[in-house]
Amino acid sequence: MTSNRFPHLLSPGRIGTMELRNRIAVTAMGVSLSEDDGTVGERLIAYHEEQAKGGVGLIISGVASVAWPVGCVAWQQTAISDDRFIPNLTKLTERVHAHGAKIAAQLHHGGLVAGYAAARWGHPLWAPAIPPASKGNFTDYFLMEELAGLAGMTPPEIKVMEQADIDLVVQQFAAGARRAKQAGFDGVEIHSGHGYLLSSFISPLTNTRTDAYGGSLENRMRLVLEVVGAVRAEVGPDYPVWVKLDSREVGKPGGITVEDAQQSAKMLEAAGVDALTMTTYHDTGDGKLHSESHTPHVDAWNLPATAKVKAAVSIPVLGSGRVEPDVGDRAIGKGEVDFIAMGRKLLADPHLPNKLAAGNPEKVRPCIYCYTCISAIYMSDHARCAVNPELGYEYQQKPKPAGNQHIAVIGGGPGGMESARRLAALGNKVTLIEKSDRLGGTLRFASLAYEPNERLLNWLRAEVAEASIDVRLSTEATPELLRQLGVDKVIVATGAIRGMPPIPGNDLPHVFSGDDMRNMMLGESSSELKRKTGLLTRMATKIGAATGVTANLDVVRKATHAWMPLGQNIVIIGGELVGIELAEFLHERGRTVTVVDEAPRLGKGLLLVRRMRILAELAEHGVSLQAGAADITIDKDAVRFVDAAGQAQTVPADNVIVARGAEGNLALAELLRAEGFTVETVGDANGVGYIEGAMRGAAEAVAAI
Repeated sequence: MTSNRFPHLLSPGRIGTMELRNRIAVTAMGVSLSEDDGTVGERLIAYHEEQAKGGVGLIISGVASVAWPVGCVAWQQTAISDDRFIPNLTKLTERVHAHGAKIAAQLHHGGLVAGYAAARWGHPLWAPAIPPASKGNFTDYFLMEELAGLAGMTPPEIKVMEQADIDLVVQQFAAGARRAKQAGFDGVEIHSGHGYLLSSFISPLTNTRTDAYGGSLENRMRLVLEVVGAVRAEVGPDYPVWVKLDSREVGKPGGITVEDAQQSAKMLEAAGVDALTMTTYHDTGDGKLHSESHTPHVDAWNLPATAKVKAAVSIPVLGSGRVEPDVGDRAIGKGEVDFIAMGRKLLADPHLPNKLAAGNPEKVRPCIYCYTCISAIYMSDHARCAVNPELGYEYQQKPKPAGNQHIAVIGGGPGGMESARRLAALGNKVTLIEKSDRLGGTLRFASLAYEPNERLLNWLRAEVAEASIDVRLSTEATPELLRQLGVDKVIVATGAIRGMPPIPGNDLPHVFSGDDMRNMMLGESSSELKRKTGLLTRMATKIGAATGVTANLDVVRKATHAWMPLGQNIVIIGGELVGIELAEFLHERGRTVTVVDEAPRLGKGLLLVRRMRILAELAEHGVSLQAGAADITIDKDAVRFVDAAGQAQTVPADNVIVARGAEGNLALAELLRAEGFTVETVGDANGVGYIEGAMRGAAEAVAAI
């Protein structure tokens, strides 16, 4: 039975001779899950096999290097540059085919972006010409510990390609295609986007050659077309071959335009490719643009440009870029695109296609667009997912049902809810104990400031509600209660404690802690909040809680645009994730915001790509970001500090919010152990790890218990 809610997305599709069971593709991603020598191992095989089990129509396995290790862009990148790689590639295709999906290999040469190959092996960067110098601020957003990983790196040598080099590259792509076909791949995607070698020839900014490969668009497309011709000659007329193409270069005046992409698409169609995958590139020196091109933060960011290219050709076109299933379905229905290639969504939940087909889209574990996945690759780690701790670990043995144990989970935040639902799925009797009157913990406040988090909050609540878990709200967990319940084991997921750090003036009535802010926004009271707020605020808090209005985060978001019990000038002391997201929230509500922190770089807790975007946007909108401050003191109407340049600063402050001071709290866990209980701890109780720490910790605790 297939749901008719997504009639176009779930309909069969075709690329050349390849029949696909639906129009959802795993977009090619470098996930750094192969072995260190480029060989495909069990880790990458199991990762793609899980996607095949999840019902996707097509998997495009990312960045298979045709010249490995030359042109290699990341640690543990897949290689297809020698026949010795064929046996394990064959194992991959066989495992995927066993579950009804098709799989293509993306043929790749990093060119100017192959910094990994340069840093590790000293290989030069292959390029059409010497590129213009970057004027960007990319590394300004790195934390000091991240910068330390770049220490000692020197600018790589650039190899301007001669005719013999061009001929070699053409042969390498053709040989890679032959190996892909021999290994059982159902097709190949030739990567000519994202500033990689072929893309660098297409772009007029990086290709300033004066020979037959430079100048006009026809000349700049010459290498790509030669690669297509050589691949086609190698694999034959009936084997699916397509090209990944930049629709435009964002933030690069004089770069590739949509009009260029339309003309390039026509040339590729005439050359006999079976389809096009449309993507976007950007100025990599500009931190914000890393989330404004191929991995965008804006919904459906690339679909308008994709539709323009689609209108210029008659072959199928694959589109991507934060496309929700209903949006993708409509786009296919309107003829603006033929397939939707998903990346982050299928990392968060590889079973998304099956859940859509079963009519259960609400069961899909939601991506929260935090960029954990791609930021990990930037840091030479394998891909991780904040909401799916199994990503990259599919090869590991799953916990087996442990019998009907009675396990208490204490704390109803994300770590507690995730622990409870996992335990219940393994056949255990689960009691979830939460001292407040609703589930969510700090995720509720995080959802108020950053709406995608609410999708995870709602999903976790729904999963708990469906799992026959005994949920006890407004309940204090004590050894006596646990004995009364007859509990066998305990998971403590009570979160962090958020004390007020010793800042001079922190006890003034206009100074709020992070917990004060959370309580005020969510309609919860406390003795501290009563001391610091007026009658109107206390009444609003009480009415909001009594009527349930503050349980609806969307209502709170809208209402706080009209009224909040805060003055115009707000100083936030603390520039990690909570302080930065709070600054965004308050700025959007018309406040003048200053963020002050002693740390030399702001944004800890935000993964690199999201950090680059939010800090850039705050600066663009006039939020004052004061890293490297010293001697911070709070007065009754101002915050005083010495800035990073050594200058004394006085910033007006109607209210001060101290968004730091959180630390792990194992007191309850230690008490219960002393009382004889078997205890595991999860999430911020162990130290602040945010959503990823809570979800991963839950999986690990359940496996251990």
